[in-house]
Amino acid sequence: MLSPHEFTTLMVIRDAPDQIEADRLELRTLLDLRLVTLEQTAAGGQYARITPDGKAVLKAVARLG
Repeated sequence: MLSPHEFTTLMVIRDAPDQIEADRLELRTLLDLRLVTLEQTAAGGQYARITPDGKAVLKAVARLG
């Protein structure tokens, strides 16, 4: 079960991945659950990207609403 902060972080990564700081505790949890991955940029930085499992979680929650 995701906390409200983890769920919100997952939504932000889906909609605005450049807005997430890499040191967020919620990001670590989402990485551990394989709901997001960290991708390398050509400039050597990183950005978070939602995985198919992360998309499935968001889709399932949307159906509940």
